Amino acid sequence: MNKPIITVENLGKAYRLGQQEEQYPTFRDALVGMAKAPLRRFQQLSGSGNDELFWAVKDVSFDINRGEVVGLIGRNGAGKSTLLKILSRITEPTSGRAVLRGRVASLLEVGTGFHPELSGRENIYLNGSILGMKKVEIDRKFDEIVAFAEVEQFLDTPVKRYSSGMYVRLAFAVAAHLEPEILIVDEVLAVGDAQFQKKCLGKMQEVSTGEGRTVLFVSHNMSAVTELCQRALMFRDGQLVNSGPTANVVDEYLQCGSSDLKHYFEPKIDEDREASLLSAAVHDSSGDSVAVVRFGEPWSVTSSWEVRRPLPLASASLRIFDLSGRLILVSNTVGLPTAFFENPGRRDVTCSFPINVLRPGQYFLTIGLWVRGRGAIDEHERCISFHVSDLPHDPEYTYTAAGNPAAVAPSDWSFRNNTEPALTGGV
Repeated sequence: MNKPIITVENLGKAYRLGQQEEQYPTFRDALVGMAKAPLRRFQQLSGSGNDELFWAVKDVSFDINRGEVVGLIGRNGAGKSTLLKILSRITEPTSGRAVLRGRVASLLEVGTGFHPELSGRENIYLNGSILGMKKVEIDRKFDEIVAFAEVEQFLDTPVKRYSSGMYVRLAFAVAAHLEPEILIVDEVLAVGDAQFQKKCLGKMQEVSTGEGRTVLFVSHNMSAVTELCQRALMFRDGQLVNSGPTANVVDEYLQCGSSDLKHYFEPKIDEDREASLLSAAVHDSSGDSVAVVRFGEPWSVTSSWEVRRPLPLASASLRIFDLSGRLILVSNTVGLPTAFFENPGRRDVTCSFPINVLRPGQYFLTIGLWVRGRGAIDEHERCISFHVSDLPHDPEYTYTAAGNPAAVAPSDWSFRNNTEPALTGGV
């Protein structure tokens, strides 16, 4: 009897709150460390430091057979990405073990393994080498990779000049074409457009059914998970809480995983970022923060940002998903004639929506700030949920949005400078 290609036994990963994992420091990290050293020393002497352990993954066990396509689902912070980092050998587990009986290719973040100063051509060979491929293998697959990624025109351009969409296309193309026995894909396909997402799903089906490779797929898009995966694993608070046929697990996730999301969001602020989201909310036509938007009335989403360093190429963005995780609408400020994020300070950004743009139902918002050529500076997935109320009985009310993801016109965005200063200065 063949052994499972992946065996996970009592796997756990704990982090000590208030501490960071050991990594190679930069010069800026050294300066920040010197400034914080007196405070850390005081905390050690006074016993005020936080020694509490946080288990990102705890007592997780499962087997995956060769050729299976398995979906990992759960709320943000459920432990999915930490588990994938352990399986990809990026981080070591605190307890238990994970055995992988095959070559692994991981696509966990946009551009992972790419060098920004190298061209797309050079990065294909670099990334392939990181994945353990020989040059002859890369040569054999090179034309297929370029054709799939659709970057022929920019093949000899440094990837630092690529858009986030070009980054993810090339990264996925390399990982999918260089013949790993196990392909691990995190929620990076959300960066691509609908056509590219469909293309990637088709490729993953091809490598699993046609070539017998194993795929681990993490996504908030339940439609994609249901279409692609025969089996799903559901995580909550770092633990595996359900495993079985995809349809059954997805149904449980949709029923119990959406009711506690909020229509107003205040994230924990990371002051080391160049810019951070301070708050975001859905507003009705009167300007009140609401959980229910009345069908037939205009509404808006306002996000407040703190900019700590000049970001002249930055743009605000939002994406709207339905209850099944399907992308319904996207919008951003790219192309607007504004230098809104060029100077430090606080900014309010509002995107206003016309009436009847969404069908009645529950929706989720992903809000972010992106810099051209670099990707997301700060992004929060599915951080807000809201409802659109039932259709009124007036026959003149009609649903106006197309079936495919629609874009809100740039004129629907508005900006306001907040008079409060930035919390911290730039370095």
